[in-house]
Amino acid sequence: MFTGIVAAVGSIKTVKPLEGGSFAGVRLDIDAGGLPLADVALGDSISINGACMTVVEKSDSAFAVDVSRESLNRTVGLDQPGEVNLEKALTLAERLGGHLVSGHVDGLGTVHSFDKVGESYKLVVDAPQELGKFLAYKGSIVVNGVSLTVNEVLDVHAEGSAAACCRFSINLIPHTIAVTTLKHLHAGAKVNLEIDLIARYVERMLSATKA
Repeated sequence: MFTGIVAAVGSIKTVKPLEGGSFAGVRLDIDAGGLPLADVALGDSISINGACMTVVEKSDSAFAVDVSRESLNRTVGLDQPGEVNLEKALTLAERLGGHLVSGHVDGLGTVHSFDKVGESYKLVVDAPQELGKFLAYKGSIVVNGVSLTVNEVLDVHAEGSAAACCRFSINLIPHTIAVTTLKHLHAGAKVNLEIDLIARYVERMLSATKA
């Protein structure tokens, strides 16, 4: 489990294909940036841009993870060198500064707009239609591993059809921009999304009751 509070911005240095041809995954060598690794052991979990990955190698300042082809197909930002948001798994002794996050990406969103408003930034994301029922005003959403609060939700309809997507907006304060990779977002960019854990179970209970 994670909190969605990014602990450091690291960087993917190399992406090495694993054996198995086009169906194989990759090994990522990651510079941990300011993330302390002294208490990280092989087999521990680290969230990379919101995706929970297992440490298979480590040094004092870097670590490696293996990413399956399935994970590559369902995420963005794990297939090429570049900056990534990092967070170690939550312990029971830590403050829950964000919300409970599993590190399982539920879908890819598309940035509709990203604009400076006063001292902050307004991020507007189009989420897949099937995730719309989990998004609510003042609810929580994880974008590229960052726990954020939803300020607006709008079901966007295509002409003469059901909702084509769910558009939500978020206010990003300067601190969040400074300490995460969200500063690099732009219209059209893809982002990893994870819905709120509690919303997931509420939806399941309601749908089971109706059945």
